[in-house]
Amino acid sequence: MVEPAHNESLSGGKPPEAPWPGSHAMPRWTVGELGDAPRFTWRNWFALLGPGLIAGGAAIGGGEWLVGPEVTARYGGALLWLASLSILGQLIYNIEISRYTLYCGEPIFTGKLRLLPGPAFWLLVYLVLDFGSVFPYLAASAATPLFMTIWGRLPDPAVYPVDATRMTALAWGVFLLSLFPLIFGGKIYNALKAIMSFKIVVVLGFLVFLGVFYSHLSTWRDIFTGFVQFGNVPVRRGEDLNGNGRLDPGEDWDGDGHLDVVEPRRDTNGNGKIDRADAFDDLDGDGICDGDNVDNIFSSLLAGNGLPQVDWSMIALLAAMAAIAGQGGLTNTPISNYTRDSGWGMGWHVGAIPSLIGGRHIKLSHVGCVFHVTRAVLPRWRRWYRHVARDQLIVWFPACFLGLALPSMLSVEFLPRGTEVNDWAVAGMTAAGVESRVASISGPTMGRFCWFMTLFCGFLVLAPSMASTADGLIRRWVDVFWTASPRLRKLDPGEIKKVYFTVLFSWSAFALVMLTVGKPKQLLIYATIFYNFALGFSCFHTLAVNLLLLPRELRPGWFVRLAMIAAGLFFTALAAVSALEKLGYL
Repeated sequence: MVEPAHNESLSGGKPPEAPWPGSHAMPRWTVGELGDAPRFTWRNWFALLGPGLIAGGAAIGGGEWLVGPEVTARYGGALLWLASLSILGQLIYNIEISRYTLYCGEPIFTGKLRLLPGPAFWLLVYLVLDFGSVFPYLAASAATPLFMTIWGRLPDPAVYPVDATRMTALAWGVFLLSLFPLIFGGKIYNALKAIMSFKIVVVLGFLVFLGVFYSHLSTWRDIFTGFVQFGNVPVRRGEDLNGNGRLDPGEDWDGDGHLDVVEPRRDTNGNGKIDRADAFDDLDGDGICDGDNVDNIFSSLLAGNGLPQVDWSMIALLAAMAAIAGQGGLTNTPISNYTRDSGWGMGWHVGAIPSLIGGRHIKLSHVGCVFHVTRAVLPRWRRWYRHVARDQLIVWFPACFLGLALPSMLSVEFLPRGTEVNDWAVAGMTAAGVESRVASISGPTMGRFCWFMTLFCGFLVLAPSMASTADGLIRRWVDVFWTASPRLRKLDPGEIKKVYFTVLFSWSAFALVMLTVGKPKQLLIYATIFYNFALGFSCFHTLAVNLLLLPRELRPGWFVRLAMIAAGLFFTALAAVSALEKLGYL
């Protein structure tokens, strides 16, 4: 990056007074100069990768490896359009939170506290909205592939009570291991960037290998067309669509060669409603509850059949998939922190958060630094904005779709459609199916190798994402208090690491308790209900920040404004529907 010339003012005269919009309970910005963005060439493309690389690696995480395959195991790719809308909404959101950081070097969370009625009010709001992030579901789920690698089977506490203790111990180990990149190595940002680079290469490389050599073209078609099948919803119905009593072409939904009927569930767990935990009447003896299917809202209305009878028991799971397809919740907001730590835009003036061991000379300013907007500086601003957009479009955006498509391909290809998995098996549910298929084609040695690699990729997907999630949770709150708290503003800028790690270790104690008492899937569902509410609200709040705090010339245009409103409505609606289902109203 070209450093700004500090000895001359962009205005050609005395530097203007720093602006102070919003709540005066937050400190006044300082004024600096906006340097020029690095010029993109094919020779330096890797050096220019920034927040999109970390965020892209984190995006191949819980939703992609846990919820996505569980949904596609039951429905194929037909419901992946929800993930498409989620990823598109998050793409706009990611670029917009970086817009604010490019202007002042502060993360978006700090900008939200600058709006009236002031930081005290917004701190309370976001403490509630960010509650979903405190659940360490990634570490809990990453324990499953480790368990399978060590003991060669899925954990089954009902048969082997000791398995529950083993799973808890492994979850603790994964969680504590995920803290290492945050403790060593100078900039925390640089450590995470290196880990996510390794993760992306290994995981996507292995999944592409399986997809090319051991899957069918129809599977790829099913997955990728599912991303654009807007309006599909889950329903319960038999396969005999025309009522002639035989299996006709196009009616074999699950591909088992039988004309399936709806196999009813009974309220065997005594909670007063029919849900996925209840036993079912297995009429054909295949061990799968037949009747899962999809219908399209638009096709049904055009055909005069009214709205489909939606299977509401799946809504919480589908909302969870949408919530963490990409990243979700407030876990996207650290992208603006990483934009600052990369030194992009005015982040060059502000600094970064160092690791506990190393990074002795890295400091973080308490206050953002803005530039005076002139005709001369606007071209530089536009180049920085394009730089951020390119980083998100080239790295983060395709990583999200590939990160969901490839694990989902495994479940569609290697598991019978309609497969349901229990709370302990989500992370490793496809390994046995992969081994069986590969062994039948390439021999048992290759089958066992692919079994191990499937489990290793499951671990590699989940454990590093736990590190980036932990860092994101801690840094967005530490960054906020670093600027908003008068007491912390008195500390030397080099003391930021002490604040960061005090909060990190305190939260870690709570996370270890949750890993002891909660199961992976329970933690996941609870977290994602909060995720959707938080991201929906954050879309509206971010738009307000950029419209009220940024100079008129730097504000988003009407297309971006409408896109942010649409994204906010989408995530809020998902949260509301999943919460109503959990409360028993649907």
